[in-house]
Amino acid sequence: MSLWLLDTHILLWALSNPERLDQSTRLLTFDPGEDVMFSAVNIWEIAIKSALGKVDFAFDASEIALEARRVGFDALPVLSSAAARVAHLMLLHRDPFDRLLIAKAIDSGARLITADRQLPAYSDLVTLIQPALPRRA
Repeated sequence: MSLWLLDTHILLWALSNPERLDQSTRLLTFDPGEDVMFSAVNIWEIAIKSALGKVDFAFDASEIALEARRVGFDALPVLSSAAARVAHLMLLHRDPFDRLLIAKAIDSGARLITADRQLPAYSDLVTLIQPALPRRA
């Protein structure tokens, strides 16, 4: 069993629009035998980007945190060691939330699930998925 950390878009899709996830990611994410985690970084990103009016983040951050726990995801704490690790990452990506999630994955040995094509360059711990196309009505 691996430790899986969800990127913020993956967390939001898993909770609000699971058909956006490819089948294998959807199965892994909701497999009770897998250790699937979210982070305070995800909740912080949702809170900030929602307050800025970003459409992809039009969610209540506290409700997302509650729903994530309700479906069985565990909260992975962000320690100072992960925050400090950000300084040692190559500047391939400017988003501070993604950079901290990468550092957290490296720090904890978790596999980060993301749809962001820029992130795999940081570490072999990044699992890139191809989002499923939304179904048309």
